[in-house]
Amino acid sequence: SSPHLVQVRERIRINGQPISKDLFNKYFWLVYNRLEETKDPAHSSMPAYFRFLTIMAFHVFLQEKVDLAVVEVGIGGTYDCTNIVRAPVVCGVSSLGIDHTSILGDTMEKIAWQKGGIFKPGVPAFTVAQPERPLQVLRERAQERKVSCWRGCGWGVPHGGGLSLLSLQCSLYLCPELDDFEEGCGALELGLAGAHQRSNAALALQLARTWLQRRGCQGKAGDGGQGPDPTGAPEVSVGCLSCLGLGELKEVPPSSELLGRPVPLAPAFRLPDAMIQGLRDTEWLGRTQVLSHGPVTWYLDGAHTTSSIQACVRWFRQAALNQDKPHDGSEVRVLLFNATGDRDTAALLKLLVPCHFDYAVFCPNFTEVSLANNADQQNFNVTLENALTRCLENQQTWTRLLEEKVGQDPWLPSPPRVGGLLQPTPARGSLLLVPPAPRPLNSPALVFPCLAQALRWVAQGRDPHLAAPVASGAHPHPAASSGAVLLREAAAVRVLVTGSLHLVGGALRLLVPALSQ
Repeated sequence: SSPHLVQVRERIRINGQPISKDLFNKYFWLVYNRLEETKDPAHSSMPAYFRFLTIMAFHVFLQEKVDLAVVEVGIGGTYDCTNIVRAPVVCGVSSLGIDHTSILGDTMEKIAWQKGGIFKPGVPAFTVAQPERPLQVLRERAQERKVSCWRGCGWGVPHGGGLSLLSLQCSLYLCPELDDFEEGCGALELGLAGAHQRSNAALALQLARTWLQRRGCQGKAGDGGQGPDPTGAPEVSVGCLSCLGLGELKEVPPSSELLGRPVPLAPAFRLPDAMIQGLRDTEWLGRTQVLSHGPVTWYLDGAHTTSSIQACVRWFRQAALNQDKPHDGSEVRVLLFNATGDRDTAALLKLLVPCHFDYAVFCPNFTEVSLANNADQQNFNVTLENALTRCLENQQTWTRLLEEKVGQDPWLPSPPRVGGLLQPTPARGSLLLVPPAPRPLNSPALVFPCLAQALRWVAQGRDPHLAAPVASGAHPHPAASSGAVLLREAAAVRVLVTGSLHLVGGALRLLVPALSQ
């Protein structure tokens, strides 16, 4: 999987755990030295970072003899270096979003075309609810994946004597809603928070079921997950759909539609206890994650597209709403944000405005100004100067968005001042600080040179994992020193960290030191 959050070893996991440092070191140098010895002298460059780690991951899985490899595409699909498996057991495409537009294209249809590039002849594929046009593109991509071969040639499976011509294509199915699975077992509990995780869970169920059926572990839907077939059913080639034991799933003729859908709906099935427990126990750092550190609560989500930021906002507002409110009403909300690449930062920040933040903090993804002791989080493609320039642009964008909102929305009035502080907002009961500026500004925006300084300022020594901030004068913005008083005295501080998985990873490294071990 990619990217990693704290340590690069997270990208290669066996039985849910990152491989050990010793194992990573062993296979890294084995692969590196082998490539160095065999590379073409005329083209002497080594594989780039992600390509090297992909090669290494496949080598680790082969050498460690894993039963199943789950491979996440890096970017897109068609031209991604992970897309070299000719006949995977099953393919899945999760909810599409606009991202990496310089590489994948600037429309959902173009991105769907890239994603559909992972489909393979004779291999079932699943996706979740998508907009109509991108879904049609996925269907067309599946239909393009055809191959004709002789049954028994390796794609197909011998069925008695002789050979017969076999035509294979990729059959694409739409996952049913998770609600359809709950009819027989009651409400399902998900380990990952957020309504958007329900479609991810539905997709995971179909992928897991297909694998289990291929293994002969769950030949019929609703068998309760009794384990391997006692008859010792042989392994079958993934190329022959009739031998996959998919039950109600059947090959889809190119012109067929089911209930008016361009893509047929896969049937729901009775979930065995192991799947129910798997959904409940799922953990994935940096996605809708909450860390309660005394009076400071950190909400971490690596959302970095418009659709994922929208989901993040829904999750954060609900999660913060469910928290116990301080008796004196002194709650402060802080946004910690950064974005990288070619993303439309203004569009992302606009979606975050309704969260009613008292402060917006921007900083690069660097944990410290000096990264000498943190090689796993270095980015040699971005200089500190360029990263800070973007943070300053984000600061200006946030200020402009708030100025546009003031006077337009009832939840952003210009409340009367009491000294340097605003009176408690009746709707939220929180104190807001206004810097000495001629324009109405309800959420001061600050820029820090690194994550460590930003987190320390927000926590003000109240998080046991963070040192107290440096003495006054460390930040030139007038809101920094006066805001520090407010943060120290607030009964509850709620901080949303979002916009970049790398930002979330850096925050986790500082907030959960054990992850660096």
